[in-house]
Amino acid sequence: MPGPRFTLDRSSPVPLYFQVAEQFEHAILSGEIAPGERIDNEIALAKDLGLSRPTMRQAIQVLVDKGMLVRKRGVGTQVVHGKIRRSVELTSLFDDLSAAGQKPRTEVLAVGKVAAEEDVAHELQLGIGDDVWSLERLRFVGKQPLAVMHNFIPLDVVDLDAVDLEKTGLYAHMRTSGILMRVARQRIGARGAGADEAALLGEKKGAPLLTMQRTAYDNAGRAVEYGRHAYRPDLYAFELTLVDR
Repeated sequence: MPGPRFTLDRSSPVPLYFQVAEQFEHAILSGEIAPGERIDNEIALAKDLGLSRPTMRQAIQVLVDKGMLVRKRGVGTQVVHGKIRRSVELTSLFDDLSAAGQKPRTEVLAVGKVAAEEDVAHELQLGIGDDVWSLERLRFVGKQPLAVMHNFIPLDVVDLDAVDLEKTGLYAHMRTSGILMRVARQRIGARGAGADEAALLGEKKGAPLLTMQRTAYDNAGRAVEYGRHAYRPDLYAFELTLVDR
């Protein structure tokens, strides 16, 4: 297929190969180039953009290294997928996917009231054994399973029986219910997939997963949500902006 139309600034200090790579990445993430589609070969792309073949090859290699393109002998260069890159902010995965133009889909695996175990009680500032909402979901982007999410919410925060969480995001429902989350403590890590997670995510048992644990607090300092999530690292990444102060 022909590549997207690029605008190159030849007077910019940003290298031309990097400008091409960035615009290709945007086209993939926005869906302008769909997963599985082939792109023109390096010679054709270089000629079309007025670039040297080594410059074009360098741009393509950036995306190959990121796992967004793959070179296949006899087939050419194909789009693998657009990895979801999420800023580490107090937003929900549903909101972030929607804002990025993706089409999130949710399958509710289980929802109900359970007795809080020690770690849940500690995070939510409750007593061990107190009833809490337990919500387990499988989140898809397109047809691909992306994350297994397990959230715990105090009973007096929201009523999860009153909402269809396959159509509405959890944070959206909490906002509608008047819960304003102001701050959160979050831990990011990695581990091998358990058997159940692997089956849900289409991975092998023990495959590496990104993990995130988050406890969110409202503007009164009350713990209103504790989440334990696991993500496929081939489809997902966290991003941080670091500032020298």
